[in-house]
Amino acid sequence: MIPADIALLATPGTPALSPDGSAAVVAVTRPDPESDEYVGHLWRVPLDGSAPPRPLTRGRRDGAPAWSPDGRWVAFVRPVPEGPKGRPQLHVVEADGGEPVVLTDAPLGVADPQWSPDSRRLAFVARVPDDGRYEPDGDPSAEAPRLITRYQYRTDDVGFTYDRPRHVFVVDLPEEVLRGERPAATPDARRLTDGDGDAHAPRWLPDGRHLVAVAAVHPGHDEDLRADAVLLDADADSPAVPRPLTDAAAGSTLSVEHALPAPDGRAVWLVAGDMGPTGRGFVATQNALYRLDLPGGPGAAPGALARLTDPETSDLVPGVLAVTGDEVLVADQRRGAVVLLAVPADGAGEPRVLVDAPRVVLGVAALPGVGVAAVSAADPASSGEVLAVPLAGGEPRVLTDLGGPLRATGRLRTPVEITAAAPDGYPVHGWLTLPDPAAHGDGPYPTVLMIHGGPFAQYTHALFDEVQTLAHAGYAVVHGNPRGSAGYGAAHGRSIRFAYGTVDADDVLALLDHALATEPRLDAERVGVMGGSYGGYLTAWLTTRTDRFRAAIVERGFLDPVSFVGSSDIGWFFGLEYLGDAATPEGAAQVAAQSPMVHVGKVTTPTLVIHSEQDWRCPVEQGQRWYVELKRRGVPTQLLLFPGEGHELSRSGRPRHRVQRFEHVLRWWGEHLA
Repeated sequence: MIPADIALLATPGTPALSPDGSAAVVAVTRPDPESDEYVGHLWRVPLDGSAPPRPLTRGRRDGAPAWSPDGRWVAFVRPVPEGPKGRPQLHVVEADGGEPVVLTDAPLGVADPQWSPDSRRLAFVARVPDDGRYEPDGDPSAEAPRLITRYQYRTDDVGFTYDRPRHVFVVDLPEEVLRGERPAATPDARRLTDGDGDAHAPRWLPDGRHLVAVAAVHPGHDEDLRADAVLLDADADSPAVPRPLTDAAAGSTLSVEHALPAPDGRAVWLVAGDMGPTGRGFVATQNALYRLDLPGGPGAAPGALARLTDPETSDLVPGVLAVTGDEVLVADQRRGAVVLLAVPADGAGEPRVLVDAPRVVLGVAALPGVGVAAVSAADPASSGEVLAVPLAGGEPRVLTDLGGPLRATGRLRTPVEITAAAPDGYPVHGWLTLPDPAAHGDGPYPTVLMIHGGPFAQYTHALFDEVQTLAHAGYAVVHGNPRGSAGYGAAHGRSIRFAYGTVDADDVLALLDHALATEPRLDAERVGVMGGSYGGYLTAWLTTRTDRFRAAIVERGFLDPVSFVGSSDIGWFFGLEYLGDAATPEGAAQVAAQSPMVHVGKVTTPTLVIHSEQDWRCPVEQGQRWYVELKRRGVPTQLLLFPGEGHELSRSGRPRHRVQRFEHVLRWWGEHLA
């Protein structure tokens, strides 16, 4: 890849399945550096492959499709006005195509539309701003001061949240729309939820009156990470605090990520992680599938809660959940893949793998009585395709060729899996990607060790623009999943709790040394290291421990655990649970032993520091201080700051910024490794 090739990274969202299972609708989005925004629209994809996909809408950026149960409508969101500054509003269009009709004018936009069983109304989520804040034509600097009294008041890529909580709404489909006419005015939507519990992810029960959603409504919910499955009454006259079903107030330790009613309404399926007795035990906590019985229906007290998957060995991806009738479809992170599992609904028997490695499942849609699921999944040659997956077994059918234009450039390289042995014998899994010898000869190639964020995340088999851009420029890339990563079991993930920079550092160096020892085309004298977030931490940490790297790139790094506690959106719990509490003498010594900033005086490696000015996850002060500490010690260093961006710059930042970032990364490596 070259930097401008990000325009070819077309990615499908979660499909919406037609009631008869004959077709899916999917939003396909890509970065557009020319307009400096993300663009895309909805495509209709026949699941039998009888016809090619065709556009259903032609908006600038249409997303979040939902197919009505009667098959007539597709709901979706589209910015109004069109363009990067528009707020996404709810629209409906006839499933065969036509002119969309807008149904909302929410001041901050809407998300996640969901049809009622009778196809006559839609639930959705919208943020509700406090009076006088977030006015469309207002002056934010003239707003009243913010009085903060809680831990959870701001989040990365959103900003302040306590003064614009998410709530669930319902809007009726106007009679004019049902008659094929345009309504004279935008219909009024009714708000269902109240309080500061940030309700989201609504899903209808089959009775058409109730919904389940996710919200934190228990006393003290600001001080822990638990969240409940909650029940909403769609016919309520006024907003109300949702009624909990899992009930953290009564002792539930779950953090519910997603809730989906069973087709008969007698149970609710949950993807959730167990936060333990403190409610903050998130370190390497793996999500499992649960069934919560509703034997008396939605108006009665919930029944038993049963766990159907093992959170020690399986980690389910939030938001990927569908019911086929006698099975539940979930996605499990496994050794660099995200596989689709069919879990028996009665808990008997082992899950079946429907989509296996090297694919990375992004979303799924399935319905009871329909023998095929629509799945979006990435792979080593594509950032995402739509698949038809037979539920009875058999190979998935690939229905799209979204990755075709990028493959046609001839600039993609295939990573090769490698496994190294750490000093203690622990196996470390990763990949080595080599440049094209036709363009760069037979080497030796300069090599970059790349380290992921998280730390409880994983590099996957999916096409990765970072690796591809470096490989096309002539660099070999080593990247993998050291201890602390997701995808290899909970024990693997817990290995670095209170031990940052120990076995994780051993693992990434072992992976690098294995590649250098077994691949003669690598140049062991020209090696760099780079990483973002936790990867920025480990990159900085390595440069405090060794001078072997010619240069480093520390991006959006977690560099000082002490200042992180008061400045990051997750600082009130993250470092305390992972590294320790520096507020006590014993804890201070423990944290200092794991802190790059404490050891910054040992660094001699030339370092490019990359950070975003609006990063609330790893605040910009972390990068600024690292840069200054290196510079005043005479270490060659540069600071690259991106205005208006948050923590997700390299993945979802403005397209032009993403291109410019790649250009600076290549410039830096060209100066130090070429």
